[in-house]
Amino acid sequence: MNTVEIKSLTKNFDKITALNNLSLNIEKGKITGLIGADGAGKTTLLRTIIGLLIPDRGYIRTHGYNPAIQKDKLTPLIGYMPQKFGLYEDLTVIENLTLYADLKGVNIETGTQAKKNPLSTLTKKQENNSFEKMLEFTKLAPFKDRLAGALSGGMKQKLGLACTLLGNPEFLLLDEPSVGVDPISRKDLMQMVREMINPETTVLWSTAYLDEAHSFDTAVVIDKGKIIYEGNPHDLAATPQEFENKVIELMGGYKQEPSKIAENYEYKIISGEKTNTTCPVEADNLEKKYGSFYAVKNNSFCIKKGEIFGLLGPNGAGKSTSFKMMCGLAKPTGGTARIMGIDITRDPEKARSNLGYMAQKFSLYGSLTVKENLDFFASAYGIKFKNRARKVEQIIDVFGLKDYQNQKSEELPLGLKQRLSMACALIHNPPVLFLDEPTSGVDVLTRRDFWNHITSLAKKGVTILVTTHFMDEAEYCDRISLFYHGETIATGTPQELKDKAHAKTMEDTFITLIKESEDTNT
Repeated sequence: MNTVEIKSLTKNFDKITALNNLSLNIEKGKITGLIGADGAGKTTLLRTIIGLLIPDRGYIRTHGYNPAIQKDKLTPLIGYMPQKFGLYEDLTVIENLTLYADLKGVNIETGTQAKKNPLSTLTKKQENNSFEKMLEFTKLAPFKDRLAGALSGGMKQKLGLACTLLGNPEFLLLDEPSVGVDPISRKDLMQMVREMINPETTVLWSTAYLDEAHSFDTAVVIDKGKIIYEGNPHDLAATPQEFENKVIELMGGYKQEPSKIAENYEYKIISGEKTNTTCPVEADNLEKKYGSFYAVKNNSFCIKKGEIFGLLGPNGAGKSTSFKMMCGLAKPTGGTARIMGIDITRDPEKARSNLGYMAQKFSLYGSLTVKENLDFFASAYGIKFKNRARKVEQIIDVFGLKDYQNQKSEELPLGLKQRLSMACALIHNPPVLFLDEPTSGVDVLTRRDFWNHITSLAKKGVTILVTTHFMDEAEYCDRISLFYHGETIATGTPQELKDKAHAKTMEDTFITLIKESEDTNT
């Protein structure tokens, strides 16, 4: 029996085809993973399934209803968690749960609905998702009086999922619930779903992480509005890496070519500058304290010239705080950082002139065109007016942006936005490059292309500090610092860390070393 039946579904937005003659069946009582990059059509499909969007043509039935005209009958059966779940950040954890319980007519003591859905197949035991049970399972009980806005990314997602699970929906739709969270939190979210739903409940879980494929009963891979694979993930490949390679084949394959960016990149150190050539990037007992709480404590490392250094850790571990201090965007409570030998606390402007920074979220000016953004950043980084036009023209050519140079950056697809962000970060030829989750949300081909450029730049002598939640990307790093509770708990090459954890993959290494650290400190 199918919860959803779709035939030849098409949805257009102006000139963009979001769903392209798509057909799909979603089996009742199964957890189906909808896997694809940003812009692949995942969110459009989820919203069409529950009647938030009306298709241009095609057949769709959800629980036997036409969602376009029978939304009132369908809504009571649905639990929907959108990408940006509407938590109220100025309310506490318990206040958010209470609010959503009131909206759904759920008894806060038992978790049951005041007016039980006549179509519900839940038993009394399965209905009993009380607040106490929710808080215990999500490990949010110690934080029930904390404001939602003060929670880490992983904790926010757990709270959002708990609010969605209230009332025990028959059909649970989760739009990228694990985006931006660490592997431990991602596994916790999946365990939470599997253990807190009725076995007859259907789950549709969208994700950009290909390594999550084997967590699902059924994997549906979507690319450019079309389904390119549907079935048991183990039938396609036995491991995440093999699954990724198979998906790349289905997308037409990837041929690695020499990085045009690196070929045209001129590495230089500002003449006359006193530099530390051994450690172009250095943290010296870096510390950040908020009241009595240490966000970062005694953080020290040396990144060598041409080295790719990965900063990994769970949400809330202190990675972003360290990153901001290293960039001069946050002032350390103690210690310091040096970029090309320049103390970031004493001369932040001079230190930052040696640095290219690509933020986690697209932080360019959406109302400016591609060319205008590049011109602005060239000016901000001190490129003289007489050289600026030539430099902008060169970087547009190197990054393949010529066809988009007069397009507003907010209108670009995510892959091109990321390419523009990197172009802006490199336009002044910095010897040091900081990348904060540079490939988050982009498709697997674009990710491979980005890492081709990154590794090529490192070979040219550029020193790179990178954060990522993709564990397969950690393998590209020369060394990794694993961060937890504001402190470094392990540093080494990917293989050294895997050997230490007696693990075969970086994901297992990450989870093992974090849990060992917890056991040591309890």
